[in-house]
Amino acid sequence: MRPGLRLAPVAAAAWATGLCAVLVPDAAPGLALGLWAVVGVVLIVAATSIRRGRPPFARGRIIAVVVFAVAASAAVASHVALAQPARVAVAELAISGGRAIAVEATVTGKVERRAGGAVAFDAIATRIRIGGAERALETAIVVQVDPSEVDDRRGLDVGAVIEARGSARESMTGDRAVLNMMASRGVTVVHAPTGALAVAAGLRQGLVAAVDGLPGPGAGLVPGLAVGDTSAVDLHLDAQMKESSLSHLTAVSGANCALVVGLAFLAAAALGARRSIRVVSGLAALAGFVLLVTPEPSVLRAATMAAVAMVSVLLGRPGAGMAILSLAVTILVVADPWLAASLGFALSSAATASLLLFVRPLAGGLSRRLPRALALALAVPLAAQLACGPLLVLISPVVPIFGVLANLLAAPAAPIATLVGLAACVAAPMPALQSGLAALAWVPASWIAATAATVTAIPGDLLPWIDGWPGAAVLAAVGVALGVLIAVRAGGSRRARSARAAAMLLLATVMGVAGGGVALSTIAGRWTLPADWSVLACDVGQGDAVLLRSAGAIMLIDTGPDPEPLAACLDRAGIARVDLLVLTHFDLDHVGGVSGVQGRVGTVLHGPQYGPAGHLLAELAAGGARLVDAEAGMQGALGEARWTVIWPMAPSRAFPYGNDASVVLDVRGGGIPGALFLGDLSASPQGAIAASGALNPPYVIVKVAHHGSADQAVALYHAAAPAIGLITVGAGNDYGHPRAETLAILQEVGARIFRTDADGVVAISSVGGGVEVWRERGGGVGGDR
Repeated sequence: MRPGLRLAPVAAAAWATGLCAVLVPDAAPGLALGLWAVVGVVLIVAATSIRRGRPPFARGRIIAVVVFAVAASAAVASHVALAQPARVAVAELAISGGRAIAVEATVTGKVERRAGGAVAFDAIATRIRIGGAERALETAIVVQVDPSEVDDRRGLDVGAVIEARGSARESMTGDRAVLNMMASRGVTVVHAPTGALAVAAGLRQGLVAAVDGLPGPGAGLVPGLAVGDTSAVDLHLDAQMKESSLSHLTAVSGANCALVVGLAFLAAAALGARRSIRVVSGLAALAGFVLLVTPEPSVLRAATMAAVAMVSVLLGRPGAGMAILSLAVTILVVADPWLAASLGFALSSAATASLLLFVRPLAGGLSRRLPRALALALAVPLAAQLACGPLLVLISPVVPIFGVLANLLAAPAAPIATLVGLAACVAAPMPALQSGLAALAWVPASWIAATAATVTAIPGDLLPWIDGWPGAAVLAAVGVALGVLIAVRAGGSRRARSARAAAMLLLATVMGVAGGGVALSTIAGRWTLPADWSVLACDVGQGDAVLLRSAGAIMLIDTGPDPEPLAACLDRAGIARVDLLVLTHFDLDHVGGVSGVQGRVGTVLHGPQYGPAGHLLAELAAGGARLVDAEAGMQGALGEARWTVIWPMAPSRAFPYGNDASVVLDVRGGGIPGALFLGDLSASPQGAIAASGALNPPYVIVKVAHHGSADQAVALYHAAAPAIGLITVGAGNDYGHPRAETLAILQEVGARIFRTDADGVVAISSVGGGVEVWRERGGGVGGDR
């Protein structure tokens, strides 16, 4: 094994153990005891071997690696086991059913905008109040709140003590946070940050203010590039940065830490300082940088890697990159086992490892066809893309075709914008100097913004990919094959020729399949859909996005959780413009994909506003959309069809904003069979609709409420008497949707069930006196009504 890779098994073992322990925490105590027992046995065996005669050096090295790997794994499992009782006690608090609670907490992570306009931050809760009972605790939580519900937006920063009021639910298994809190009743800043944290917050906020007024979207990128503050980046640019694989530039990473440490190291060297002083200067600069950009987990892990690297410099071994990375990963996972389940941590580690292992062979291979400088510049983003791509498809099953090109174009501008922006940040006491530096940083930041916009405008920039772990495995194999073709010289040894032949065969096979997939999801995709569809349920995961068409006019009911799946569905259906966008309510799984239709919407019909509503609607209005508040009894036309709003009624304490105030539509005529769309209503408002006489049964289609949750009113489905129960739901979702109870209701009323998790895209057409249903996975089904 290469010397630099000797610690890799230790990091891998610690990571694997951490993943198992946090995903199955009840098994952590037994796992820890078993691993400590293995450590003891190995040490006893090693000691016995030494007494009998010293083992060969190689064998002793292997024993040392095994002992360290098992010991690190045991430490990780022990950490989870010791933390679990307190986490279980918090999770078992009586907070279910949306019960109102109040939490006092200290903010530990920067306040970031989420898709939809809400902001979220990590915090450590110290006290929780449920009803009249109050309990002291110390646990990690995530708080989400609409910015308008924060009493002191400037005071809400790392180090602030806050009180959040709203409801909470238990986090998913594997999350560091024990509770996710929706502060629907607001956040009060009890104490703003003090001391050094207050100074750092003021500097960050000063940089945001300094770029305010500079033209174009590049202005908002400056704080993100310099100190990781993305609060000024608009949603459209944020989507473009993600689509073009440039979003990593606004996340504080090892690259940012390396820049800061490198500058401090070089400055000390220029002053003639010895190596130990240079290293101390670099570490001091790193500590100040961490404080400035907020000492949250992602920043601390990047700083840890940089600090370990500086120590290696002090020891005179700067080339042991993989050993440094392995040691840093081990330290971080032992200190925070929940990092093992963090995709961000995996991406950071994979990107760093790829730069250490793959840049040199890729650059060598590319230099056989390109100038060496260009080959090296291209090898860096290519290595990162090949390593991180398999992980990114787990987030969204698409591959950015031009991601390497975008990074190559942005590469010269990123460090300039970062360093000049950082200088502008610390120049806050001198406003004139700060303004000048901010304007200088705006130039490279605008170049990056223009690169993102240009790349995302190229047709076919996103290649649809296989979803889930199978897609990640296939893309990893493709990355290895591409790396072999680039790095291995043609005409070499027999083994090299065989490797290149296998790589070419794999790439040819995958490119053929992928090319067909792109065609089916874009240009040729509309040929696979029924030409006369009138209702089309998009497969956007755990969310709603349903298209209706009459006489060429298009209605879209909700947008799903992400813009990419929605855009793919619209492209496949050949939809360039949406005449009427209905936002039933403002939960993320219904409005998260709004940026995918921004600027292409005529009218927006929306439910009661809350959470991200104000921001989203303002963005749509800026794109030319007309905004209309939905209220029961409202009617309108879609081509030759008619639509009627059945719900919500006037604002009521019984049915507050959110799921129970979802817009419910009756749409029929003009080729659209009678259809009822129930949003995310629970049983109570469903029962009120059934009793109100507002329904016009029988319906051919009922879009089942809330993705098929168990909270349904049997009376409504009996009253609607649908022929088709349409369920928009994500495959393998964590909620168990659709629930067996709901499926039983639909079967009881005689409805045929179609669901996007099992059937993919579902298209419904009016044929003669009945309907025909086409399923992406399963073909067509006829019907009488």
